This record gives sequence, structure tokens and C-alpha cells, in this order.
Amino acid sequence: MITTGQIAARSEGDRLPLLTLEEFFDDNGREDSFAPNRWGFGRPPLAEIAERLHLLQADADVAWVRVELHTDTEIDEPDGAVLGESIVIGTTAPAAELEARLDADWLRSDGIVESDESSLQDFCEVPAVDGHARIVFLVWG
Repeated sequence: MITTGQIAARSEGDRLPLLTLEEFFDDNGREDSFAPNRWGFGRPPLAEIAERLHLLQADADVAWVRVELHTDTEIDEPDGAVLGESIVIGTTAPAAELEARLDADWLRSDGIVESDESSLQDFCEVPAVDGHARIVFLVWG
């Protein structure tokens, strides 16, 4: 799992980088680091979420999948908490189809939300999307 120091080095001012699935989920045993309000209330373990997201990332109509960091990520602390907020997806797939593939109910997610220009301004390291692809968010409330 990525460290807060590595995140701080890649940040641009207040803009946090979008993390790869590996950077966030590999060796992350802290279940409350992602969708903590749903952990213990039916949200599957991080390893199962990561597996589902890796499968989605392999689909032909998905350009990439990243983890949006929560603003409470402690980048000023050497051993600070790395906290995920949502999943960001570059895709051509319709939102309803993505929700079905991911089984948003099983994830205890609130589903897919379409992005607009302002929804990406707080991030750095946003991969490009080609053609008719767009960026969507899988969110938890």
C-alpha cells in the first residue's frame, strides 16, 4: 500500500493523486480505510472489493479504474491514514450497466454518478480518456 509520504510527494498543492487499485488495496488490511460507514453494515471486505474492481478494469469498455482519496488522508503524518472516498472509472459503459457488473447493492454503494469538469479539478494524475469515454464515480454515502 502507498504511504502518506508518497502521496504527499505526488500531490499538487491541495490536489491529491488518483491512486491505482494496487496502490490503495495491495497489503491494505485497514477495513475502515474505505467506505467506513458501510463496514460492519454489509460492505464486503477490501479484498473482495479490490477483486471486483480488478475484474471491471479488465473489461474492454473500461479504460482505467482509480481510487479517489478522502480529504482526511493524513499526508502531513509519516504514518498517517490513507483513506479512500470513491472509485473513479474511465469508461464508455452506461452507468446502469456498470452498477450491474459491479453489483452496487452487494458493495453497499450508492451507485454510479456522472462526472463533470468541476468534479475532477481537485485531483491530479487523472489518466486521459479516449474517444467517447467519460469519467464516472462509484460512490458511497
